[in-house]
Amino acid sequence: MIADIIEASPYLVLATADATGRPWNSPLYFAHIGLAEFFWVSSPDVTHSRNIAVRPEVSIVVFDSRAPIGTGQGVYMSAAARLVEDDETASRGIEAFSRRSIGHGGREWTTQDVRPGGGRRLYQATADAHWMLATGGGPDHRVPVDPLA
Repeated sequence: MIADIIEASPYLVLATADATGRPWNSPLYFAHIGLAEFFWVSSPDVTHSRNIAVRPEVSIVVFDSRAPIGTGQGVYMSAAARLVEDDETASRGIEAFSRRSIGHGGREWTTQDVRPGGGRRLYQATADAHWMLATGGGPDHRVPVDPLA
């Protein structure tokens, strides 16, 4: 079910915090490799990118915002995020991002599009834990889940 939710949604919500702990949420178009590596393209000057530079601990949620009330399900994750600066990860990440972009009717992306000084950079978050809502209700019944199960 985790894979279905992640694959179906073009956007994730990234929660970051600045050096003082002030929170910030950002909806971002994303691509993924497996169920733990997430990539997006952003300016290093936007709030979430500046926050990641000083505090890489983030949380992510992926969900279908169009689900009828009371029927939705989401994947919650804790992760470490970073600006991608190594060539190998940049190549893998931008390839996944480009493939997904094209699949959603967007444009092709290359490593040239996210090079230093170009205005936009590639970011990666690596999830270390996943949760979903337990069925049966309650105010907050998130249960840990194994993404490989």
